[in-house]
Amino acid sequence: MSPAADAARAFRTVHDRAPAGVWSAPGRVNLIGEHTDYNDGFVLPFALPHRLAVAAASREDGVLTVATLGSDGKLQYSEPAVIAELEPGAIEGWAAYPAGVAWVMRDHGFAAGADLVIAGDVPSGAGLSSSHALECAVALALLGTAGIELEDGGERTPARQEVARWVQRSENDFVGAPTGLLDQTASLCCTEAHLLFLDVRSGESEQVPFDAAAAGLRVLVMDTRVKHSHSESGYGDRRRGTEKAAELLGVKALRDVALDALGETLDRLPAELRPLVRHVVTENQRVLDTVALLHADRLADIGPLLDASHVSMRDDYRISAPELDVAVDAAKAAGALGSRMTGGGFGGSAIALVRESDVDSVAAAVTAAFAERDWRPPRTFVATPSPGAGRDTTY
Repeated sequence: MSPAADAARAFRTVHDRAPAGVWSAPGRVNLIGEHTDYNDGFVLPFALPHRLAVAAASREDGVLTVATLGSDGKLQYSEPAVIAELEPGAIEGWAAYPAGVAWVMRDHGFAAGADLVIAGDVPSGAGLSSSHALECAVALALLGTAGIELEDGGERTPARQEVARWVQRSENDFVGAPTGLLDQTASLCCTEAHLLFLDVRSGESEQVPFDAAAAGLRVLVMDTRVKHSHSESGYGDRRRGTEKAAELLGVKALRDVALDALGETLDRLPAELRPLVRHVVTENQRVLDTVALLHADRLADIGPLLDASHVSMRDDYRISAPELDVAVDAAKAAGALGSRMTGGGFGGSAIALVRESDVDSVAAAVTAAFAERDWRPPRTFVATPSPGAGRDTTY
């Protein structure tokens, strides 16, 4: 069954009636452009076929109820919350994510209650943005129960990038995670068979065609199935470091540091901030170079840029992990054209650009490298650019 069908079936179990509708949003893979989003830079994600679905119906009493269907088939319930009374810190754990979206949307005139039941197949903790997929699907469900669909374009219909900013605020100010705009925008704005080339500062975007299969290639995702405990604090430390560097340099964001002036720019900074700046500036250029190669139909040539991105994240931004490094190195040794970690770091997933004929052998090599170290087997799958968030019509 699909996540939408699972959510609808679970809704009937919980509420003994059919939902008014089901809305879903995908996880994402970022092909390249890591930790550039909160520095006003460039990113290049695509949506996964894996989705989080929310079956929903409106309520008249201003109460939000949320249940989620676990991978074990069991339902978990949060305490009902009065939307008018929601405040940051009032709800903890997984329920804070949907509650935070309702809290933000209240300020935009959407304060009616709703019953929500969630199901999905985006791997949790894999660095594939399952939390943002959940938040985006909740936002669409709350809009939908108010009679607004993003595709309609009515007077009260927000733009997808505006909804992305709502979701970012819910994560930053309600959940307390200092995330940028990459994940929310990817989940809401990506389209099938394309990468989303996004200029975070301007909001301008381009849908870049990406047909790896036509080139005889595949994007292999390697979920290490580990997440190290310092991931959240490490993310915040690095964001604050880049903001401090921008302040010291007198620029709005590190986006404004020119690549050809990088050396002299780094000389003006304390030693501990230089690697962070070097990563952001060079990573932005790698995104631009990747897009240029894709426009020139040279998809197979982006491998070295993926490799350089990983080295930069490992050595300069210092957000890799042993499991990620082993996955990347094993994939390259087995014939991958390029490989890098993807997502926030400290665990999660890596990706590899591989020839179609090498998918199985590369996946097997990564699995074997984990087995040699007595690590939990990684989860591997081929990812193809898929549709963004929307209302499900069949379930």
